[in-house]
Amino acid sequence: MTNYEIALEYLKITAQRGSKLGLERIRQITELLDNPQDKTKIIHISGTNGKGSFGAMLTQILEAAGYRTGGFSSPAITEVTDSFRIGGNEVSQEKLGELICRIGPVCERLINKPTEFEVLTAAAFQLFAENKCDVALVECGMGGDLDSTNVISSPLLSVITNVRKDHCAFLGNTTEEIALHKSGIIKAGCPVLFGGSDSAAENVIICAAENSGSELFRTDYSRISDVSHSLEGTDFTFGGFGRLHINLAGTYQVYNAANVLTAVEILRRYGFTITDENVRTGLEKARWHGRFEILRKNPTVIFDGSHNPDGISSAAESIRLCLNGKAALLIGVMADKEYSLYADMLGDFTAHAFAVTPDNPRALDSKTLAETFAEKNIPATAFDSLEDGVKSAYEFAKKHNVPLIALGSLYMYREFINALDNLN
Repeated sequence: MTNYEIALEYLKITAQRGSKLGLERIRQITELLDNPQDKTKIIHISGTNGKGSFGAMLTQILEAAGYRTGGFSSPAITEVTDSFRIGGNEVSQEKLGELICRIGPVCERLINKPTEFEVLTAAAFQLFAENKCDVALVECGMGGDLDSTNVISSPLLSVITNVRKDHCAFLGNTTEEIALHKSGIIKAGCPVLFGGSDSAAENVIICAAENSGSELFRTDYSRISDVSHSLEGTDFTFGGFGRLHINLAGTYQVYNAANVLTAVEILRRYGFTITDENVRTGLEKARWHGRFEILRKNPTVIFDGSHNPDGISSAAESIRLCLNGKAALLIGVMADKEYSLYADMLGDFTAHAFAVTPDNPRALDSKTLAETFAEKNIPATAFDSLEDGVKSAYEFAKKHNVPLIALGSLYMYREFINALDNLN
């Protein structure tokens, strides 16, 4: 077996330990590894939506400015390697396999055995230190205060992209409760950027920043103007930067870009040399899987990993502005989401809903999901396998000359891509 195959087997074992919030185990692991998280400047990113796109855009801007970057995001979309990036590029199976095989025995020295995410987090910190990254962009897995990435003691910048209701079973049922968890990434004397618009959440973050003596910055969305959306991306003007283009489609990407541009201004204040040309180049170069991503044309096939009501609402707006008329909708979601709302949000754009069950223990049964659409008089069919659902949805899109939009959990992205490829 290769190191990568051995590493995957080990990660399967750690995955069986489930999800456990808390910092005790990750602190023990990082201490045994000589605290690699303290050897790299880190931009720590929390928020309900937009973390991945924010990280992708800012990474490319920093790379264009000559900084060597690291990146850690979750969940893995295609395979575990895509959670780890050096220089803006996914690490190789060989490199990650060797690293996991090396730190795995260290992790297993704990009496209270670590979870999969804790092992992956430790691996990311070690990877950044060994590759001498100038700066690393690290996403929280869930929440903030008790997320294993929060072993970071002095982030270069803490970013909370926004706060919406999500993961309520773990984080609370109000935006104030959720914001309290996310504001846990704010550290004493370290600047923080908040890009959200929820006033209740903002009050919590203002209080947390004041208590930590941290300078708080907010994204001013009124600086956005002259926005033009298409399947080729988004053109817009942002005060102080002029006219810009991002290749990432989806109406919400302009707001993610506004967060990124505000972060650039903060980094400049803290000594980073980033020119406007670096910004322009980086935004145009940024790519990100599963975010209103155009996978095929004739018929148009788009995947968007919208996984909560806020994300689904944004996806609906993107469909309205970027496409004409109705579409075939393939959808699969987790049972812990407010899925009963989705038919109302998407009904105006749905010619037929093809419901599937993502390959995840938390997935909602496809029949239950299909029923929520049928109850709203939207034609809907449930499928036992995602591959069958993709085949039927694609054939429908071709026959009726409409786009195919796949929405829902990122956990089904890889299987969706494989099913699409198998159609040939």
